[in-house]
Amino acid sequence: MLFYSSLKRFHLIILLAVVSISLSLTGCGTLSNGRGWGQDAIYPVELKKIPRAAFNALVDPETLIPVAGALVFAVDHFDKKVSNWATTHHPIFGSEQNARNASDYLSYPLPVEALVTALATPSGDDSKDWASSKLKGIAVEGSALLLTEGITGLAKVTIDRTRPNGGGKSMPSGHSSFAFSAETLSNRNLEYISLPNEVRLPLQVGNILLATSVAWARVEGGNHYPSDVLVGAALGHFLTAFINDAFLGLPKDKRFIVLSPLQRGAMVQLNFSLLSSAVRQSGVIYRSSMANDRSD
Repeated sequence: MLFYSSLKRFHLIILLAVVSISLSLTGCGTLSNGRGWGQDAIYPVELKKIPRAAFNALVDPETLIPVAGALVFAVDHFDKKVSNWATTHHPIFGSEQNARNASDYLSYPLPVEALVTALATPSGDDSKDWASSKLKGIAVEGSALLLTEGITGLAKVTIDRTRPNGGGKSMPSGHSSFAFSAETLSNRNLEYISLPNEVRLPLQVGNILLATSVAWARVEGGNHYPSDVLVGAALGHFLTAFINDAFLGLPKDKRFIVLSPLQRGAMVQLNFSLLSSAVRQSGVIYRSSMANDRSD
């Protein structure tokens, strides 16, 4: 219960931080390519972006790690053993009912944050262009959430796994796929908001922790096995990352490592400009810290 209360306070801090950021930023200005966020969404679509976006979403660590975890839980009834332990000891939320309530409560703010961060991204100074760009961008992100829910529901009916508490349609977890879909949108949006890394990174990590808390709450509440929530997490991230990267028409990928499909394999690209920028910023922070220590 103590952890649950701390989690609620932590989440409130995260949400207030995001709202404060969005209020301090007007969503004006442009991206690195001179265009507004959402301005090139939906149409025209660069067809060559679609397979690359699908490939990058598939090999993304947020997709691969949960899939690997689900495979581990399939070994030697480990899935059921962990589920039984969680519903017997309730290590985080104190009871099954608290866990079920937490899985609902902690799910609500993630899509709200996705919307807030979308509004805070730079979409130009002209009010009409701004509104048009936001509508198109938010339509793409909303479609990603809806597609995630739809495919999750279809997978539930097709697999029809029995839940730990005796119900049906256990795999994949809908709470988990939706939470990680909203987390992916928020973290993608944060990449295009002008923020210091010292602010952006904790927000992104906090979003992943919140989505993970939603997933674990479903296990502790007896609604799902660990593999159910892991498959849901992978599905939510994969579909959302793919839709976002393929149809939002944003500038070149901002990650350090980008994987691109080729006819006979794949190509790994390293974004050294971002890496050197991060190193320079770390050096500035370090020197500033040393200077403060000497002044003290």
